[in-house]
Amino acid sequence: MNAIADYRTYPLISPLLSVTLTPELVEVLWADQRRSPFHALWLRDNCPCEACVYSVTREQVFEIADVPLDLEVRAADIDELGALRVRWQDGHESRFDPGWLRAHAYDNDSRAEREAKRPRQQRWVAGLELPVFDYAAVMEDDNALLGWLLAVRDVGLTQVRGVPTEPGSLSPLARRISFIRESNFGALFNVQSKADADSNAYTAFNLPLHTDLPTRELQPGLQFLHCLVNDAQGGDSRFVDGFAVAETLRMEDQEAYRLLCEVPVEFRNKDRRSDYRCLAPVIALDARGEVAEVRMANFLRGPFDIEPARMQPYYRAYRRFIEMTREARFQFRQRLEAGQLWCFDNRRTLHARDAFDPKRGARHFQGCYVDRDELLSRIWVLQR
Repeated sequence: MNAIADYRTYPLISPLLSVTLTPELVEVLWADQRRSPFHALWLRDNCPCEACVYSVTREQVFEIADVPLDLEVRAADIDELGALRVRWQDGHESRFDPGWLRAHAYDNDSRAEREAKRPRQQRWVAGLELPVFDYAAVMEDDNALLGWLLAVRDVGLTQVRGVPTEPGSLSPLARRISFIRESNFGALFNVQSKADADSNAYTAFNLPLHTDLPTRELQPGLQFLHCLVNDAQGGDSRFVDGFAVAETLRMEDQEAYRLLCEVPVEFRNKDRRSDYRCLAPVIALDARGEVAEVRMANFLRGPFDIEPARMQPYYRAYRRFIEMTREARFQFRQRLEAGQLWCFDNRRTLHARDAFDPKRGARHFQGCYVDRDELLSRIWVLQR
């Protein structure tokens, strides 16, 4: 049977040298002397043959529950192309490309090797060297696009310059990543002071540090803010790396950090036509226990609903987090001019706006959202 490859390529790091078969394991020895054990069920579960993987979608059709738990390997060797060949007790046969097998080996050395290569996000404070990119290059060159997206992923705050100032110019740039996520504010929303505002963002007064739409089960991953005109006095942008604040809080006050990770609070966004609510902690951790998301917009928060014994400690933790975001050591400040835009990770980077005087000049931004999953997908496809 033919093997169905996935869309990625796996370089041959080291050829297979020999194979040892035990009742539950197939152990391979690589040419660089690394030993990798593979359990029989793991090998059968990952068989890439055309009977187990549909060639059109390259998705698995086999399910491990379709074979016995005590499934045995009848024979295992290295074939003429250097692949691991496994023959099963039921007559099925599997072949594993050595590049793919090494990339997915789960011995301690191989797992540590993958962990060392995992992308690391850059934590930043007030002295951030802002990553800046050119609009024309990002629109025309996939290498420039990839460089920008990697900075969005790893730094969480970027600026693009040379953007046309006609309304709607943001959309083609956002779509260089993927489709735009629509909300009750529209696919493309206008950030202007207006009398009938349905959000504090559409006023002229100071907007404190926050993440957008914490009222949603999934906060938007990326936020774009494109400046069409900015002749008003004031209105500078401020940013804080929420991950840096969270990790500093963990080092300086572990109890406050724990409470913000464990205790959910309700965020609400309501107007005459909609009512959104989400119950979630301020700091969310991923499967590795690392900070994956910050959720904060005090002007969208409902009353705390916490057992009495934890109410006072939680207020202390919540206040401490806000106080830290106000500290100069964490804040990056810059005015956005016409033809420039911010693109930042909304689930990481808190943003704010100083008050401005709409009577002293026009100020018109346009914004939109793209989910973080779309950013990561685009990066992986470009890196192929």
